[in-house]
Amino acid sequence: MRNDVQDYYGKQLQSSEDLQTNACCDQEPPEHLKPLLAQLHDEVVMRYYGCGLVAPEQLKGMRILDLGSGSGRDVFLLSALVGEQGEVVGVDMTDEQLDVARRHQDYHRDVFGYANSNVRFLKGYIEELDQLDLEDGYFDIIISNCVINLSTDKAKVLADVKRLLKPGGEFYFSDVYADRRVPSALVNDPVLYGECLSGALYWNDFINLGKRSGFADPRLVESRRLTIENPAIEKKLGNIRFYSATYRLFNIENLEPACEDYGQAVIYKGTMENCPHAFMLDDHHIIETGKVFPVCGNTWLMLEKSRFAEHFEFIGNFDTHYGIFEGCGLNVPFEDNEEGGAASCC
Repeated sequence: MRNDVQDYYGKQLQSSEDLQTNACCDQEPPEHLKPLLAQLHDEVVMRYYGCGLVAPEQLKGMRILDLGSGSGRDVFLLSALVGEQGEVVGVDMTDEQLDVARRHQDYHRDVFGYANSNVRFLKGYIEELDQLDLEDGYFDIIISNCVINLSTDKAKVLADVKRLLKPGGEFYFSDVYADRRVPSALVNDPVLYGECLSGALYWNDFINLGKRSGFADPRLVESRRLTIENPAIEKKLGNIRFYSATYRLFNIENLEPACEDYGQAVIYKGTMENCPHAFMLDDHHIIETGKVFPVCGNTWLMLEKSRFAEHFEFIGNFDTHYGIFEGCGLNVPFEDNEEGGAASCC
């Protein structure tokens, strides 16, 4: 399957117009990124096949690794966001895509006004990051855009991501997920696989894989239904539904498998660039500036142990546990049986 993917993205696809579905199509970017995207070279943009946006907040000076960097669109966008003191490394297995990226490396250095380029591109497989010259615990952020589904060893990818991230770093990535496990007959279809569909994980298998890999509390940032828009492929897929989703996984020790309540809260200072009124950690944590915002222990650690810490005030500690955090989706499983009193055993 790896050779099929290399052929599909290296030789068969010459632009996003050659895609047979809308799975690898981007969405509307936020306003503050549009001027930067407009500065990218046309060929780099034309050979882009992502499904989401992978530019989280607070990137100045960060070291970022892009898995499956392709023509380099996200690498060059992030190059502008991290600044000349930051660094972005792209890894891809396709010679044709790497040629496009490297060909326009100096172009983007000049456009952004840098004395030296702050990006580099490595040829390699995202399942074999341990074979590349990448230092353990080196990166602040690792990203990927519609590529993990193409991997034949997703567990190995996540294990290497965990190893390469700094403590407090995060894996922030967009990918395609299915609402059920995809049958093996479809997984082996090279077109469906190349279109980022049949290699997609069932969403709950991904959550469990993330936890087994050391990312105890994966957080969904945003998602949207993919409509495919190809009748022949829709017929093959039957009732399987696919979604593009962005997750963030923090490399933080002591995160718990559920959201536990310790009576804690945070106050966002409104000091992140482009986030003056609120900060969105995930799809159910939109933290307004200046407002006391109750959080579970995991959310507290995600903010206090990461690059976001300086932008928050922290209230409370871990001294007292109050049970599951309200709204976590879990409830006490036992009936109170208040009317009948305690159950008896005869």
